[in-house]
Amino acid sequence: MNSAARISPARLGDIVGTEHFIVDPTLLEAYAVDGVCPAVAARPGAVDEVVELVRFAAAENLAVIATGARTKLSIGMPPQRYDLAIDMARIDRVVAYDPGDLTLGVEAGLPLAKLAPLLAEHRQFLPLAVPYMHRTTIGGTIASGVDTPLRHAYGTARDYVLGIEFVTGAGLSTKSGGRVVKNVTGYDLHKLMIGALGTLGILLRVNFRTFPAPHASRGFFASFPAPESAFDLRQRIAQSPLAPVTLEILSPELAQIFTRPAPAVVDAVSPPGSWFPTNAWLLAAGFGGDPPVLDRYARELTRMAEEAHPTSTRILDDSERPSVWGRLRECLPILLESSPATAILKFSVLPGHFGGLLEQVRRITERHCLPHAFLLRGSGVGYLALLPAARNEDSLHRLALACAAFFTAGPAADYRVVIPWCPAEVKRAVNVWGPTRDDFPLMQKLKAAFDPQGIFAPGRFLGGL
Repeated sequence: MNSAARISPARLGDIVGTEHFIVDPTLLEAYAVDGVCPAVAARPGAVDEVVELVRFAAAENLAVIATGARTKLSIGMPPQRYDLAIDMARIDRVVAYDPGDLTLGVEAGLPLAKLAPLLAEHRQFLPLAVPYMHRTTIGGTIASGVDTPLRHAYGTARDYVLGIEFVTGAGLSTKSGGRVVKNVTGYDLHKLMIGALGTLGILLRVNFRTFPAPHASRGFFASFPAPESAFDLRQRIAQSPLAPVTLEILSPELAQIFTRPAPAVVDAVSPPGSWFPTNAWLLAAGFGGDPPVLDRYARELTRMAEEAHPTSTRILDDSERPSVWGRLRECLPILLESSPATAILKFSVLPGHFGGLLEQVRRITERHCLPHAFLLRGSGVGYLALLPAARNEDSLHRLALACAAFFTAGPAADYRVVIPWCPAEVKRAVNVWGPTRDDFPLMQKLKAAFDPQGIFAPGRFLGGL
């Protein structure tokens, strides 16, 4: 019996209401993952309905993928099977917010764009400056573990998620962590959900620590003819008392892409003006505080940059900074739209090894004749976009060979790499997570404990989990 035959419309109607499930194949294409469509999509309006849907799926052995704004469904491997999409967009309340305690609890379907104004009323914010900012939801952001430029100062979501309520594969609603820092005891099981692509549970509610917003912000950039000078300035800043909010290095190819009109999938921020260099390596730093602090950062960053012999430097005010930082935030979707067959590789590398990584990038991309653009974050994360001019058999073959070469070179070059985004054809030749690690048996045990029947997003995560 196929999955569609096992899914009772009457039962779904009892759970979510007849107007809140979709069986039209044309409409279901919006929920496809690497070309694999579900048999049905359900749109629950309450946490209890999500729990009932999972229990129904477990009873019928249906493979489930939770979705939100669907901006990150292409991350990971194609699902081995996919029967039911659970669309969390209607689960979108602010459950609790205590500005005095800097704590916040929200449901998974809440868009980040709707949350920001509420926090701004109290001069607070969440450091989740993630791609697709004006569409993405809390649940998708946490489940995907997608990166943000603000990690340089604030860390990743693991550093400020206090607790998560989620549904296990057995249809049980459970909690880990708490709503305030002092109540967080025991194992941090909720942190396993961050970046797991929903393979361990469906997120219902997430509790955060919030942060005071800076009084004002400024930007700084310096351009250099060679990347080594930009690396030198990054090191000078790291060894100084300064603590910029963001610190990133852009290749000339990425700078050129930033000057083009933004694609429709991201917020339409005007491109940088003619003052923005496109033929040099750029170091971009963001900083915040009151006027004396901003003035000090401007002086010190300019002084340190001059010691590294830049081609140019510039302090960006509120009229210029958004055009650059908006693109840094939306860098990944911009790159995905820059080629018909973009592959984006994410590297974890010590900043002292940036030069070695860059040499590997040069060697492999030249061997396989692949245009590329590069972004390095000062905290030790790099994004490489491979940008073939066409999506044909030859370019996809070269793309797959290059991706495989980066995995092979990783251990000797002291970096780790995964491929968050690439064409589905490449995924048939290369596992985007790379070789399984020594701790994979432990991951299998965790998967069995949280999702004993393997119904959550089977096959999308590491090792086919």
